[in-house]
Amino acid sequence: MRSDFGRAAASYDEAAVLAKEVGLRMTAKLDFIKLAPARAADIGCATGDGIRLLQARYPQVLPLAVDYAPAMLAEVSRRVPWLDRLRRRAPRCLAADVRALPLAGGSLGLAWSNLMLHWLDDPLPALRELHRVLETGGLLLFSVLGPDTLQELRGAGATTLRRFHDMHDLGDMLLAAGFADPVMEMEKIAFTYANPRGLLRDQRRLGVRDGLFGPMGFREGRRLFRAWESQRCDGRLPATFEIVYGHAWKAEPKASADGRAIIRFHK
Repeated sequence: MRSDFGRAAASYDEAAVLAKEVGLRMTAKLDFIKLAPARAADIGCATGDGIRLLQARYPQVLPLAVDYAPAMLAEVSRRVPWLDRLRRRAPRCLAADVRALPLAGGSLGLAWSNLMLHWLDDPLPALRELHRVLETGGLLLFSVLGPDTLQELRGAGATTLRRFHDMHDLGDMLLAAGFADPVMEMEKIAFTYANPRGLLRDQRRLGVRDGLFGPMGFREGRRLFRAWESQRCDGRLPATFEIVYGHAWKAEPKASADGRAIIRFHK
């Protein structure tokens, strides 16, 4: 899947309708959060929509675009307006795995991740790493696909579709990673397609078709899509994506690195 995602850099934006919409909804959530980060990172940035949204909201922020696919980072750099280049406001691009970020501890005020963490079999190590790089009082804001994604295909008997984590499990992981006051929300966004090829084409352009559909053989796919055809409504095939949003804070530590409790006195 990693190589598929890298090869999809040139076609990604043609199919990234869901990611763009979810990014806008994530940005709206920041309207209700008091935050003025000096440094912010878009983790799993793809072609950079998220980091551009953050720069527009926080003009003085030092922006960092992080992705494991160098081809995606090349697209981020290519799309920087010339005026931002002159003003030295171009995002710093960093090729890295979210589970091992080459960043100093406590170096970010905001970590943002849009529709990326669900591709990890176990998101907990990534959440722990994001907790490490956030400063005390820093915020993690993310979105992931939930377990009812493509419920139409699951109802039609799909057996190889990727299984996604429930939002309650993700909330527990945030606490286990050391975060405080996690808030989890869920909504469903519905798409329709003229035929199954449209869904397959979109996922291929995003570089995630194999990651989403798994080892689905030709016969299995043909059987599944025939069953899906029975769900047509007004001539279109429905495809629902469950979106889980989460945010949490890095609170002041309650214990030192050697395990001793930290007691604070306030005047």
